Parts: sequence; C-alpha cells; structure tokens
Amino acid sequence: MSLVFLIGFMGCGKTTHGRKLAKHLKVGFVDLDEVFERENGPISAYFNAFGEVDFRQKESELLKQTAYPENAIISTGGGLPVFFDNMDWMKQHGRVVYLEVPPKVIAARMETAKTKRPLLQYKTGEELLQFITQKLDEREPFYRQATLIIDGVDLTAKKMAGLLKL
Repeated sequence: MSLVFLIGFMGCGKTTHGRKLAKHLKVGFVDLDEVFERENGPISAYFNAFGEVDFRQKESELLKQTAYPENAIISTGGGLPVFFDNMDWMKQHGRVVYLEVPPKVIAARMETAKTKRPLLQYKTGEELLQFITQKLDEREPFYRQATLIIDGVDLTAKKMAGLLKL
C-alpha cells in the first residue's frame, strides 16, 4: 500500500476520514497538523505570530522531513498542496487523494470550528461561504492534480478503501 496523502480544503474530513481509514486498514495514521502543533504550538498562534509565508515554509519542511510508517494514511493541511513543490513531492512518495466537498457543506462544518482556523476567524454566514468558495477556486487546480478524487460527503472508511482498491 505505501503512503496515501489526503488533501482537500479545511473541513473536508481529511483527519476524520484518515483516522477511520487507517483503523479499517490496520495501518499507521499521521496528521501533519498535529505533528506541526507538537513541534511549534497551535497553528493559529504560529500563523498570527509569524505569518502565512513562514507557516507554509515550515509546513513544507515538515511534509518532507517526517518519518512516516511504511504503510500509512497522511492527513495534510488544506493549503499544503498549493505551495512550493509539495504536490509533486507527495505524488513521488505515495498516492494523493483529494476529498472533494462543496463550499456550502464546508461552510456548515466550519461555522463551529472557526477559532482553530486562522484564515476563517471573524467570518460568518455569507462572508464565510464567499471566502471558502474563493479559496477553493484558487486551490482547485492543485487539488485536481491528485491521483484520485473522491466525493467527501457521506464517505465511510469501507467505501474509501474500495475506491482506493485497498
């Protein structure tokens, strides 16, 4: 199996589905956001203190320097595939799976989790939906370079394993 990198916009379920899939397949699971926070503190605090450019650089280094289990599901940050050569690196080291979720579904999921998300803080309702739609439009060309694109709504570990042919 080797490595499977889950990509997609924040709130699409990379961590939730990644954990469930790893458990279903009895393989390792790595959440790169959790690894980042263990080493650097909360992402929102780091982002606010050092800015997005420094955060993205650190995130890229973390992607490439983390010691992954031989077979694992890797949950990435939502912006990670967009910066530097991260997408190419992931494709060279495993399979990249885009969990595609419509902006309205993401907005509904994010309405309660905004304080943890530096890019979403202080946005509500229509403003939140507009921001997500715009960011998703910018990131979509990168996300679509994935090895496999999966509908992330109503996804189960069994269904995902079947789509991945694992």
